Amino acid sequence: MTKDEIIETCLSYPSSYEDHPFGEDWTVMRHKGNKKIFALIFHHDGHLCVNLKCEPSRADFLRSLFKEVTPGYHMNKEHWNTLILDGELPEQEIHEMVNHSFELTRPKIRKRKQVNSGSAHQ
Repeated sequence: MTKDEIIETCLSYPSSYEDHPFGEDWTVMRHKGNKKIFALIFHHDGHLCVNLKCEPSRADFLRSLFKEVTPGYHMNKEHWNTLILDGELPEQEIHEMVNHSFELTRPKIRKRKQVNSGSAHQ
């Protein structure tokens, strides 16, 4: 997967946008609603990589399954994975991991507080 392809994949999610707060070497994909990061795209050790948020037990499982999935580079190692995109990681797996990260970081839908009409205050 190329850099343009991973960016395009991330931008295919609703209300996502591209940002460069750390300079042009790091592409950050965020949610418009809460500005949370769900993907960081960068080059490291000669490889194109992406950091994605992941539920901890799933993160461990994916690391044991794929050599291209490692603890998050420059991130919380429990909650983030780094994926090597120019290796042999199946594209479908990359898409599933992007989706998981997007869902974990998306803005929460707030439930309206119900007004208690039977109030004891009179």
